[in-house]
Amino acid sequence: QVQLVESGGGLVQAGGSLRLSCAASGSFFRIDVMGWYRQGPGKQRELVATFTSGGDTNYADSVKGRFTISRDNAMNTVYLQMNSLKPEDTAVYYCNAYVVGITFQRGNYWGQGTQVTVAS
Repeated sequence: QVQLVESGGGLVQAGGSLRLSCAASGSFFRIDVMGWYRQGPGKQRELVATFTSGGDTNYADSVKGRFTISRDNAMNTVYLQMNSLKPEDTAVYYCNAYVVGITFQRGNYWGQGTQVTVAS
C-alpha cells in the first residue's frame, strides 16, 4: 500500500506564489511517475504536471512557464512551484503516483488533495 501526503496549499493573491509538496510512503519497489492534477469548481480533474523516474516532465499548456515540477527520488517526494498564480488556478490539487509494487504489480495512487485559492 502507498500513501501520498500533500502539503502547501492555501490562499494567495493573484500574481503570488505557492509551493506544494507530496511525500510518498509505504512498501513499493519504485515510483515510475509522480505528478499533480487539479479539479476546479464545477470542472473535471485535469493534469497539471508530471515527472517520470527518467527525468522527463510534462505540463498542461495553461501552466507552462508559470509552474515548475521537481522531484526528489531519494525522498519519494514531488514538488510543484506555482508562480504568477491566476484566479483560474483555484482548485483542489491532487498528488498522483504510478507505482511498481514489491511484487511488481502496478498501481495508481492519489493523495487526499490540497486546496489552492487565488484571490483576484
